[in-house]
Amino acid sequence: MTLDIITSDTLSPLRHGFFSRRGGASSGVFAGLNCGTGSSDQSEMVRINRERVAAAMAVPETGVTTVHQCHSAEVVTVKGPLSGPLPRADGMVSATPGVAIGVLTADCQPILFADAEAGVIGAAHAGWRGALAGVLEATVDAMIALGARRDAIRAVIGPTISQRNYEVGPDFLEAFVAEDPEYVRFFAGGAGDRMHFDLPAFGLHRLRQAGVSAEWTRHCTYADPDRFFSYRRATHAKEADYGRLMSAIRL
Repeated sequence: MTLDIITSDTLSPLRHGFFSRRGGASSGVFAGLNCGTGSSDQSEMVRINRERVAAAMAVPETGVTTVHQCHSAEVVTVKGPLSGPLPRADGMVSATPGVAIGVLTADCQPILFADAEAGVIGAAHAGWRGALAGVLEATVDAMIALGARRDAIRAVIGPTISQRNYEVGPDFLEAFVAEDPEYVRFFAGGAGDRMHFDLPAFGLHRLRQAGVSAEWTRHCTYADPDRFFSYRRATHAKEADYGRLMSAIRL
């Protein structure tokens, strides 16, 4: 099956893609293009899926460089394939031609960055913890350290959970209001003491506050099971595990 790859003119002419679950080798709850080595899927199937992504990105089978994601604001600079234990981080930047960097998500925001003129790219995994901790701003700063210009950086948020499907409790709201009382505007009322959090709107806000042009592809992972994996949807369905989507960019 042909891979289903979402792209954005904003990141052109650089090769990039937000890969959906379609076109993969995995089966069961992982059916499709599960790229998560941390999942309980068969390692051979994950390897095949990641090789298919690598082929689409026109890089060797060693593939797209990823890190050990941990909902942090840590960012690493990538000059080539990483060896040994993967660094714990949630952002990557590179100015090395031919290197593809990518993040894995299943409701969190995958953000791809580019200053095509300067030849600098970035990728970030930003759930609510990472976004609140500053991973987006840290990725922008790391790109600038490699020669990018803030006003030339373009960022695109890929498939992520939408506000309609992201119900949270009062403790969640308090964590944001403690950071900035104005963050209450990213919450809408729900049933009882529940609220609905707008993760992509928060991501766009943080990126634009950082001086970066940003947009969202407007795809909701939770709402489209045929196309996307979703941690929250899998949890609600009481499934044992869930697949991870790959988003990648290269010079």
